[in-house]
Amino acid sequence: MSKLQESLEQGLFTVTGEIGPPKGVDLEKCLEEASHIRDRVVAINVTDNQSSVMRAGSLAVCARLVQEGYEPVFQITCRDRNRLAIQSDVLSAYILGIRNILALTGDHTSGGDHPGSKPVFDLDSVSLLMAITSLINGKDLAGQELDGV
Repeated sequence: MSKLQESLEQGLFTVTGEIGPPKGVDLEKCLEEASHIRDRVVAINVTDNQSSVMRAGSLAVCARLVQEGYEPVFQITCRDRNRLAIQSDVLSAYILGIRNILALTGDHTSGGDHPGSKPVFDLDSVSLLMAITSLINGKDLAGQELDGV
């Protein structure tokens, strides 16, 4: 069970913090920010191309945080992924040891640094939650059984 889930189930006042992945591959600043809030939060949220600005992926940064002993919250948006990619990323997060997800619809691309990119929005945050629940229960959105849960 994740520390975040444990804290919530115990009814504790639960605080998370947020960091943004770099616009590049240098994680030094990210890891430094995480170290500054480590003892003040139960988990660290990692944004997913926040404000539609292209950055390194939340999944990769969360995986690195797990390696460093942190408890990350994988933020996943519907803006940039269809249902195949979303389900794949959710399963990948689990394989990488990530146990917390914040499901978001996502900001429209017109306000970001790549305004010409096409938004996907195959799912919204409610159907994303339904997809995650289905995966937890051992089936994909097409109703097919998963190998391991």
